[in-house]
Amino acid sequence: MSPKIAFQGELGAYGHEACVTARPDHDPLPCTTFDSAIQAVRDGKADLGMIAVENSTYGRVADVHSLLPESGLHIVDETFVRVHINLLGIPGTALAQVKEAFGHPVILPQCATFLKDHGIHGRTSSDNARAARDVAESRDPRMAALASELAADIYGLEVLARHIEDHARNTTRFLIMANAPDYTRRGAFGMVTSFVFRVRNIPAALYKAMGGFATNGVNMTKLESYMVGGDFRATQFYAEIEGHPEDANVARALEELAYFTNHLVIMGVYPAAARRHEEAH
Repeated sequence: MSPKIAFQGELGAYGHEACVTARPDHDPLPCTTFDSAIQAVRDGKADLGMIAVENSTYGRVADVHSLLPESGLHIVDETFVRVHINLLGIPGTALAQVKEAFGHPVILPQCATFLKDHGIHGRTSSDNARAARDVAESRDPRMAALASELAADIYGLEVLARHIEDHARNTTRFLIMANAPDYTRRGAFGMVTSFVFRVRNIPAALYKAMGGFATNGVNMTKLESYMVGGDFRATQFYAEIEGHPEDANVARALEELAYFTNHLVIMGVYPAAARRHEEAH
C-alpha cells in the first residue's frame, strides 16, 4: 500500500497539484480543512500533510500559522507551486456567456483584473476544486470555476481562459508536515530552520533577541507575529532562518534568542527548495 499525503481541498485543488509534484509516490488524501488535514497525519490516516502557508499575490494564508504550532507536527520539507488560474466552464461554452466565476476567497483577488475586464462576478466557494465540481454538476454555461487544469481534467470541464492570474509569478508555498522531525542534512541548497517564540516582558526584548542572528551572521528570511488566543498582550513570532541548528553560528544565535524568550519551539529543519536558489540568482 502506498503512503498517503493529506491536503486541504478536493481532488484537483492546488494542494492536490502540490502533492503530485512533490510526493508523486504518495496517494493524495483530500480533507475539508487544514485542521482536518493536520488531524489526518496525527491520527495516522496519512503519513504526511501538505499545508499551504502563503501566496506571492495574496500573502499569508489565514489561520495556518496559528494552527501549525499547536499541531504537534514537524515541518520536514517545503515546495512551491506556480499557481496558474484558469477559467473552467461547461464544454462548448463561450467566454462571453460566463457571468459568475466561483473560487476560494484566496484565489479571487489573484485574478481580479481578468474578472473585471470581462464583467464576471467573483463568487466564493469553499475550495477551487469544489467549485469545478459544482460547475460541472450545474451544467449552467453562465457559471465557471477558477481552478487548475488538473481540476478541468478530473471534472470534465473546458478551459475557457488559461493563466488569468494578475501576476506572472503567482506562486503558493506549501510546507510538508510529519509526526516526527527530520534533522538530517539533505537537499542541494542548504537547510532552513523554522521556529516559534515569545519574548520576555522586558524593554527591547525583541530587538535584543534578533541581535544574536545579526552578530552571528545568520540570515533570517521570515519573521511574522500573531496574537495568541485572541489576547492583544500575548504575541507569538514565527521565524525562518537559513542554516541548521547544529551549525555553530545558528546554535549561538538560538542560544542568545532563548535568553530573551519564555517560549521557543523548533517547528522544523528541512531542505531549502530549489526555488529559493533560483530567486537568489
